[in-house]
Amino acid sequence: MGKNINPDDTRLKWKGVVSTETTNAGVMPWRIPFTQKDLFAWQLVERAAMPAGVRLEFGSNTSYLEMFFDSIPDRSPVDIFCDGDLLATLPTANLNFLRVENLGSQNKAIQIWLPQWGELRIKKLVIENDAILTEPKGRKDTKWVTYGSSITQCRTADSPSQTWPALVARKNDLDLTCMGYGGQCHLDPMIARTIRDLPADIISLCLGINIYSASSLNQRTFQSGILGFVQILREKHIDAPIIVMSPIYSPGREETLNEVGMTLQVMRSEIADSVDILKGLGDVNIHYVDGLDIFDNQYENLLPDNLHPNNEGYSIMANNVSDSLAPYLYFE
Repeated sequence: MGKNINPDDTRLKWKGVVSTETTNAGVMPWRIPFTQKDLFAWQLVERAAMPAGVRLEFGSNTSYLEMFFDSIPDRSPVDIFCDGDLLATLPTANLNFLRVENLGSQNKAIQIWLPQWGELRIKKLVIENDAILTEPKGRKDTKWVTYGSSITQCRTADSPSQTWPALVARKNDLDLTCMGYGGQCHLDPMIARTIRDLPADIISLCLGINIYSASSLNQRTFQSGILGFVQILREKHIDAPIIVMSPIYSPGREETLNEVGMTLQVMRSEIADSVDILKGLGDVNIHYVDGLDIFDNQYENLLPDNLHPNNEGYSIMANNVSDSLAPYLYFE
């Protein structure tokens, strides 16, 4: 018989969350302050309830691990890491339980990457009855917050540690908070306030594709939305590097006018101009990255729906984003 661990045990560290909601049914991670969810658009709340980029970390010498959770039909897998190595990718859709064995009897760092798609409320963890549970060893990873759309949430990645933000974070030892919300990257002021209030050493913003698809901002409001969003971040993140990335390549959207007269080509120009305006006003640590330098038309075959990269495409994005962020990742 194993030892039950409550998911709100203080020896368990929730990483990449904005808040956690504890009820009799368990603990649910959120990517907004859940007590303020009525201040956010309901469509965004649905995505913020999905734990993209969220990890549960602890130390133990247990040889097996069980996790009990709520059952929902459409949800991504979880990834289990031991001492930094991927041990197992396990399904969660239509299930309420998983078990992973052969962890070994040594003390080790265990990291669970939670699903990037679908809500997850954890009821309990179970380890060996005589095993110890400890806090993960303290690390001083650079805190990285990245904001974007479904291309940042990465539903179509094979598992949560294979999304491009996860790959970038793992490669560069970054403490990731993923603010990717499928269909909901519209420069919401409440998201700007949320990111403003998070600890962050570096911030990246991947802007444009949802705004184009929904025609939610136009040539009057798009650039002013970017400028206002960044200014809100600067209220607390005065000196942190902010990297602003324009949309990756998307066939059929590059030169096609949407309902408010925008194209992706126009949006890239507007985003670059926004960064230039902020630099001209004295913001020396804001930087523009052209989305076509991250993923251009040579990879069109890796866009099954002409919008979202597949797993291979996200790996290419991760390598190029890593190169783009590299000059800003090291601090004294």
